[in-house]
Amino acid sequence: MRATLASAVGVACTAALALPLTPGQGAIAAPHTAAPHTAPASAALPGSTQSLPLSPLARPVASPDRANAEPEYGVAARKVRPFSLVGVVWDDARADLHGQVQVRTRAAGTDRWSTWQDVETHSDDAPDLDADDRRSGRVRGATAPLWVGDSDGVQLRIRPHARPAPDHPHAPTDRHAAGPLPSGLRLELVHPGDPQPATTATTAGPADPADPADPADPATKVGPADGPAAQSGDLDGGLDGDLDGDAADPTEPQAPDQPDQPDQPDQPDQSDQSGQQPDQPDQSEAEATTDNLVLDQTRSAAADLVLPAETAEQAEAQREGKRRYLAPRPRIILRKGWSADERLRERRLGYTRTVKAAFVHHSATGNNYRCAQAPSVIRSIYRYHVKSSGWRDLGYNFLVDKCGNIYEGRAGGPGKPVLGAHTLGFNSNSTGIAVLGTYSRSTPPRAAVRAVAKLTAWKLGLHGRNPAGSTYLVSGGSNKYRKGVTVRLKVISGHRDGFTTDCPGTQLYRQLGAARYVAAKLQGR
Repeated sequence: MRATLASAVGVACTAALALPLTPGQGAIAAPHTAAPHTAPASAALPGSTQSLPLSPLARPVASPDRANAEPEYGVAARKVRPFSLVGVVWDDARADLHGQVQVRTRAAGTDRWSTWQDVETHSDDAPDLDADDRRSGRVRGATAPLWVGDSDGVQLRIRPHARPAPDHPHAPTDRHAAGPLPSGLRLELVHPGDPQPATTATTAGPADPADPADPADPATKVGPADGPAAQSGDLDGGLDGDLDGDAADPTEPQAPDQPDQPDQPDQPDQSDQSGQQPDQPDQSEAEATTDNLVLDQTRSAAADLVLPAETAEQAEAQREGKRRYLAPRPRIILRKGWSADERLRERRLGYTRTVKAAFVHHSATGNNYRCAQAPSVIRSIYRYHVKSSGWRDLGYNFLVDKCGNIYEGRAGGPGKPVLGAHTLGFNSNSTGIAVLGTYSRSTPPRAAVRAVAKLTAWKLGLHGRNPAGSTYLVSGGSNKYRKGVTVRLKVISGHRDGFTTDCPGTQLYRQLGAARYVAAKLQGR
């Protein structure tokens, strides 16, 4: 997804801000101030969004070579209702936020404040310029969201990038250079709400016993994602576990790029069984919780909550009379499985003609989450995309957590070519997959990369695409390719291949070669 984010800044955590905090403290009238707009929690809509206007915090330091220096903007330290995810939005979706955005939060029910954390400012995971999402007039500019966990206190600051005077040697020459902060800046505080008890039976882990167990399990010791055992080259026993012992060494020569074959008329999707009548859950399923399903990989779930993984034999049977290279469908947790509130999104569904490429992102929401919290993280991103950013629905087509669980994203059916809002300029004829976390410096867990390989092997196979090959897409307009340009891309690409951004993070981007290799082998290539 977006660029570098969620790196804690070297500022000591302190309880000094645990003094009484008043909602209006430090507020100064300014042209950037928006009218307060708080959406209270409602029994009709689980979850809530608090929207707080930003105000000037400090006057800029005068400098002879700086023009129109702006003050810092933000929100003074204050107590708020509980929330778990933060982001900043502004009025004009076409405007860029040129500044450093940092936030610190207080753990709920305590006096412990976090260190300052960076919030990524690039709004490159977005609907295309001519997409229906933008025609509503409700789309706003937005930073990446940041998951902070259960919190009840917040402080935010935005330090504008200094602008050289017009005659200065380093004066900006393009619209992406430093400029005034956009108007209508607001801090969004999102609470994901509690899942319905009947819909939490969803997050059973992958069937592969080598997958990392959830760190919440006290009986299991799991090292950090960027530890020695999880370096980019250490995929033996990880990705290769899906290939019946065949090593998926990313250092092996990759299959040469294959030119994209002419499109064939799309056939009605036979593999998407989400429209079938769900089985009635047994008593154990009804009592299941997110936590014990993550930790107990043998738990089952009702058919309207989870699409079960197909066996190799089932996939082989579907190849008769259809395309040759079909991979088994992986286990996918459906929207009902992560307790999506379908009243938030627009009812009308949007589709594209086919799927020629898969764009891999990191959500840039930080790595400070447990796998049992992944459904809450996704509900928060969903609410932020719809209620705060003004989109029709969640932007990504699929999401993957650090334990390798795969989740349905934007509504419309996992096996169908749903039009997403994930890669500005290249949302048509593609699918977007976000790995929950920030992988600019941290190495993604093997289970997450393996899940990306399984998902792309199946999804691209439905449309006859070779994961190790290349294809052509027409740009809808981005900061890398102007509108109407035909671009040659790998069938499995990173977000940065279509847009100038750090996404999906350097460390995850380095794993895409291994994911292509494994996905192609899963298709039988």
